[in-house]
Amino acid sequence: MAITEINEYAHLTDADVEALGAELDALRREVEADRGLRDVRYLRRTILAQRALEVTGRALLLGSHKRPLWLLGTGSLALAKIIENMELGHNVMHGQWDWMNDPEVHSTTWEWDMVCASPHWKHSHNYIHHKYTNVVGMDHDVGYKVLRVTRDEPWAPKRLMQPISNIVLAATFEWGIGLHDIAVGDVLTGKKSRAVGIPQIQEFGRKIGKQVAKDYVLFPALTGPNFRHTLTATLTANLIRNLWAYVVIFCGHFPDGAEKFTVDTLDNETQGQWYLRQMLGSANFRAGPAMAFMSGNLCYQIEHHLYPDLPSNRLAEIAVRVRALCDKYDLPYTTGSLWFQYLKTLRTINKLALPDRFLRDTADDAPETASERRFVGTDRALGLKTAIAEVRRRRRLRRRASA
Repeated sequence: MAITEINEYAHLTDADVEALGAELDALRREVEADRGLRDVRYLRRTILAQRALEVTGRALLLGSHKRPLWLLGTGSLALAKIIENMELGHNVMHGQWDWMNDPEVHSTTWEWDMVCASPHWKHSHNYIHHKYTNVVGMDHDVGYKVLRVTRDEPWAPKRLMQPISNIVLAATFEWGIGLHDIAVGDVLTGKKSRAVGIPQIQEFGRKIGKQVAKDYVLFPALTGPNFRHTLTATLTANLIRNLWAYVVIFCGHFPDGAEKFTVDTLDNETQGQWYLRQMLGSANFRAGPAMAFMSGNLCYQIEHHLYPDLPSNRLAEIAVRVRALCDKYDLPYTTGSLWFQYLKTLRTINKLALPDRFLRDTADDAPETASERRFVGTDRALGLKTAIAEVRRRRRLRRRASA
């Protein structure tokens, strides 16, 4: 099922893994030492662009009864919300700009434009997800407690609804993220202390109140007789933001090649092994400068998982070095076009809605679930990337022979 021995799966010795870790540590120190004015300018320009788009969108919606102004205002507002959530909120709250010591853009003070309260997200994402990346049973982002994305989770009849659940999650993504850390069901059943859970629920309720009042009452009311048109524009802008954030996040975590791990991999895990788990458990998608910016530079999800607190504008240059290290150690560098990565993710979600008896690949050698046992019968001297290619070649030959 999931990977239990990460060094064995990666076809690397302990010395190899520690050497890889040392090179990645050195890269971190190099980037940290080079942070400075160009990074500050990037951040300030991003904030200025985001605010200009939001003001423009709100102004255009003053005439939202006119179709062209509704479309332009909705588009501008959607872009502003995407930039605020992806390139600002997500990255600021990761601590990527804490080195500036500016309270306006500090991880401890930023509150983003979505219903999820920032303290809840920082716990479920920064701590749980990034520390226990793709460890089954530890990282709740593996399916977001809603979807079955690995065969390590036993099938249940409710999974038949998974294709529909996926659509609902995509459309309401900010609400799913908001509820993710609270675990209301655990509070109600007593699995989570009410002393912890009730204050979280109350904080979530306050954040919902602020967002609903701002987006669906105050700003529509400011447009007077155009209240209804502005309300639908805001709903549409939030839907667009939700769908885009969902696609970006899912393409970084659930395509083929984003591996899963057992809790055993955490035993005595070294820094090098942690780096290796991030590299094997994440996936990129190809993007030009504009799409990279709109994704919060999460098209470089591998690099982000290696260095979650380094400025996002540095990930493109870091990616060149990381890819070279993958070639050096014969490790796969999982990437592809955005839509190809998403279609592979969608295939996994829909496929795993079915009981395992309807699935063709083995639980150790499936696109969405693999383990070191997939390499039985291959030359152990091969590197991981080469070994995976060999396994796939043998699989194709077997299928041709049985056809």
